[in-house]
Amino acid sequence: MNQRALKALLYWVIWMTVTIVGYAQLYQGTDVVEFMKEDNSRITWLIVSVFVFGVILSLLLVLALTFEWAQAYDVEDSVDKRGLEGLDTNRLRRMLGRYLRNLKYSLSINASPDPEQLLNVEIGSYRRVNHFIEVLGNLLITLGLIGTVVGLTLTLTGLTGSLKALGNDQELLIASLRDSMAGMGTAFYTTLLGAALGGVILRVFALICEHSIDGLHDTIMRLCIVYFGADLKPSSERDIHALEAELERLRKNVIGLDEAFAGSANSLAQFRSEVQLLRQPAGEEESTDSLHQAVKMQDYYCYLLKEEIEMLNTLNNPWRIRWRHLFRRWRGPTRR
Repeated sequence: MNQRALKALLYWVIWMTVTIVGYAQLYQGTDVVEFMKEDNSRITWLIVSVFVFGVILSLLLVLALTFEWAQAYDVEDSVDKRGLEGLDTNRLRRMLGRYLRNLKYSLSINASPDPEQLLNVEIGSYRRVNHFIEVLGNLLITLGLIGTVVGLTLTLTGLTGSLKALGNDQELLIASLRDSMAGMGTAFYTTLLGAALGGVILRVFALICEHSIDGLHDTIMRLCIVYFGADLKPSSERDIHALEAELERLRKNVIGLDEAFAGSANSLAQFRSEVQLLRQPAGEEESTDSLHQAVKMQDYYCYLLKEEIEMLNTLNNPWRIRWRHLFRRWRGPTRR
């Protein structure tokens, strides 16, 4: 694989490493994990689950784009003067393979396709996935704000209970103050997690994927303009490319026919040797002549089968045998 294709994946890994190290230092003394275990609202669990889903989706998108980049660089390195007609698109897969095959089909039916519009259609799936990752980042920020409101609501509820229990029930006062502090923790932690995980990490992942998609778009368009430009408009050079491609396919077919004829010749030679073995006399090294032995055994089996049929006819229809003997006796004197 071309090392230039690993650029987006390298950026993704670097940013993931930086965020893990940075936020590990940031949350070192905050006991986020302990708070998530005791969070009754479960909003923090929802934020972390959406974040993990977005990270996995972003990683899959980066891997797909890396594969597309590798194919684009391979096409750029292997393309020759024959242009699009001489390019083997069957070995290409995913978006780039579909794009080049559709482009070749449009040219084969004498159509005038718009390569940029067709590329936008083919690459649109990657853009939609990247847009969904951006939406997940915004969703995390929104969930953080919702968690803030829920936490403040729990805080106010706890303060109300503590005011009612003030001077009356000491245990209820302590429990209400504990609930109010838990509500404040929910408000602060959900805001921090939503803003950090969604507003920073996922958005940067989406930015990396967006730049990779735009760069891939520009690279494929450069291929179309520089190497496939003569094939995209009717011209004598386009006809020459088509003729060269047909000659190349014809050459491959001729090579295939030669190989097939060579295989047929070997089969005929083997069949001829088998026939010659059948023509050998019975007394000539019968121990090594397996095919001749098989023919002799077949004749012997036929003879035994014939005798068995005669015996069954005799047992099943004895009058027939008697009439046959009488008929033979009657014809015997007339012949003499």
